[in-house]
Amino acid sequence: MAKKEISQAAEKVAAAEKKKDKKPANPNGNFFVRAGKAIKKFCKDLKGEIKKIVWPDAKTVFKSTAVVLAVVIVVGLIIFGIDTLLVEGIDLLQEAAEKKEVTTQAAAVINAADLFNG
Repeated sequence: MAKKEISQAAEKVAAAEKKKDKKPANPNGNFFVRAGKAIKKFCKDLKGEIKKIVWPDAKTVFKSTAVVLAVVIVVGLIIFGIDTLLVEGIDLLQEAAEKKEVTTQAAAVINAADLFNG
């Protein structure tokens, strides 16, 4: 009887080793199953997040739009003014250079300073 028990025990050990050799099946399924679950979860989460959005009323939208337009116009006018001043400054430098027939940049700067000093 001891021999039968030993052989049964050996058979159980061998069977357990065979089971260890096998790769366990992926508990999450194959790629398509996992992708389907991920897409389903994403859509469910997206729907929940969209429900949290608080949309402004029309009056708030119009006020915000007016503020944005006013700021854009003011900043545009500031940039236009700076650009105009810089263009006029360059024109003054060119006129000073042509008037004094200056050939070098250093002399042009000196002549421009002379124009402003009188």
